[in-house]
Amino acid sequence: MEGDKIVLRGLKFHGFHGDLDEEKRLGQKFLVDMDVWMDLKPAGLSDQLSDTVNYVDLHSIAKQVMEGPSYNLIEAVAEQIASRVLSDFSQVSAVRVHVGKPHVSIPWPLDYLGVEILRRRSKNSSETEG
Repeated sequence: MEGDKIVLRGLKFHGFHGDLDEEKRLGQKFLVDMDVWMDLKPAGLSDQLSDTVNYVDLHSIAKQVMEGPSYNLIEAVAEQIASRVLSDFSQVSAVRVHVGKPHVSIPWPLDYLGVEILRRRSKNSSETEG
């Protein structure tokens, strides 16, 4: 995707998501990246926070989902974050959410595993397209 975007990288949270009982009981570290596409020219010209989406609000959505109720799959976690961003901010045209699990109980070496989703606002309505 091209165009202006707000970028958040390396957000760290402790959450209780996963399919295993241990993941739900003990929790684990999660990493979140977000790209939020919107027209940043108005904010660039006005230098006013009211003409953009505040990074703090985006972080708050990620934090509420990551540290909130447990989901079995990180796909569902990413979907919740993307859905909330698009529903809360009408000026956002698309959002990419990457959720990584760096400490996974898998019998082979890896840095982390994760999912990445891209959701766009439908051109004809406030609904989202996957």
